Amino acid sequence: MTCTPQHVEHTVLRRVWILAGIVLMSLLAGGVGRAADPKILPYTAKPEVVFKELTPAFCWFHPRVAPLTGYGKEGAPAVIMTIQKHLSADDHYSGMYFLRTNDLGKTWTPPTVIPELAWQKGENNETIAVCDVTPGWHAQSGKLIAIGIKLRYSQQGAQLTDKPKSQECAYATYDPKTDKWTSWKMLAMPETDGKFFLVCPGCVQWLEQSDGSVLIPTYFRGPSDSSQYATTVLQCSFDGTELKFLKQGDEIGTKSGRGYYEPSLAVFQNKYYLTLRNDSAAFVTTSTDGLHYGPVKQWTFDDGKDLGSYNTQAHWLSHSDGLFLTYTRRGANNDHIPRNRAPIFVAQVDPEKLQVIRATEQALLPERGVMLGNFGATSITPNESWVTDAEYVFGTAPNPKGADGSTWLGRVKWSSPNKMVK
Repeated sequence: MTCTPQHVEHTVLRRVWILAGIVLMSLLAGGVGRAADPKILPYTAKPEVVFKELTPAFCWFHPRVAPLTGYGKEGAPAVIMTIQKHLSADDHYSGMYFLRTNDLGKTWTPPTVIPELAWQKGENNETIAVCDVTPGWHAQSGKLIAIGIKLRYSQQGAQLTDKPKSQECAYATYDPKTDKWTSWKMLAMPETDGKFFLVCPGCVQWLEQSDGSVLIPTYFRGPSDSSQYATTVLQCSFDGTELKFLKQGDEIGTKSGRGYYEPSLAVFQNKYYLTLRNDSAAFVTTSTDGLHYGPVKQWTFDDGKDLGSYNTQAHWLSHSDGLFLTYTRRGANNDHIPRNRAPIFVAQVDPEKLQVIRATEQALLPERGVMLGNFGATSITPNESWVTDAEYVFGTAPNPKGADGSTWLGRVKWSSPNKMVK
């Protein structure tokens, strides 16, 4: 049979359509073009007690750690833990204390007051303090930077927000070469009578960039008591002494509850991840530059069900082979705990789908009858990351379920070295 040009054309077109159908079926079946599921990184999780103190006067709160690279035994990092006393009034905190270990947590110094970071008196006899502090190692300067919220207390311990700068980004530095702390300094911000009436980088995870600049996620609001908090990321320079505001990123807001607040920032495989607290649920968003973010997504497990974390913070553990979230949630036989804030879990995250991989979840810090406070999470060595917290309990006798005023260290030991940590 003689093939006409028209017949050849139809044959070619038919083969193209058949090939296209095969490709489409492959895509629908999860073949070519589908993002691969993340490789699971095995790990072990083990809690241990750093110290404990049980008293009616206060409980220890906000324990967070940062490595001092090269200042521990045999070339390992020393580790500084900053911590405060939670006093009898709600959200009423003391000045700063610290503990130190030079042997990766085998032994610790007792809590030691930092005189430079003690309470100060304001112009109207109010108390000026700093809370919600997160310390971190700044590699370019060789300094530790502690970042938190400056606030004002009445004589009864109530927070005052009646004027601009009642809450500001406060920071102090520690020089391990001289063993000296600086006093608190305040980050100068634009528009302090307007949208930056209150600036609150509290309980956040911040990042040092390759050029030495710092990305600080923060939440803020205007002068109206009814306005919700919005979240943004501030890019600041740091010369070893002073942080200076350079620019801010997108303003991420919602009309739900008190808005988005207590954000924490991580980087994984050149992409930035921001987790957000809200009264009703936990949320997440991503960025390619750390300043401009995509749509906000509610945290879920990989089966599509709600993570169950709400009205409290979550933090990241970044590993070169996997991204992990630390969080609290409902559904762990913990409805007797306010806001279900114990135990603290750790699990791997699908970085493309922005879901928590349920099969990787482990309980890291235990529930012993009381809620756990505001916690911290950070990398310490290539083989370990640490999560720290303290039990919210006052009194002279332990809780019947065991809470005795312990400050906890949760060791996450990785099955392969974390190449992000030197």
